[in-house]
Amino acid sequence: MCLNCGCGEPEKRHQPTDITQEDLQRAADGSGMTLRQAARNVSASSNELAGGTNGGQPPNGETWTSGTAS
Repeated sequence: MCLNCGCGEPEKRHQPTDITQEDLQRAADGSGMTLRQAARNVSASSNELAGGTNGGQPPNGETWTSGTAS
């Protein structure tokens, strides 16, 4: 959804700098993880940047790279 603007269109790039599902998939592929795992990591990281209280840890006891409990 040009993931950064929240328009609800994951593959729509309104501006050259917008982040799309394709960008996230490429990043996931490059790290050997699924799109879902990468999305969870981005969500947790974004929450931290936005002042979340997760202490830099991935959600639900998951690891940053696997998306599964360690």
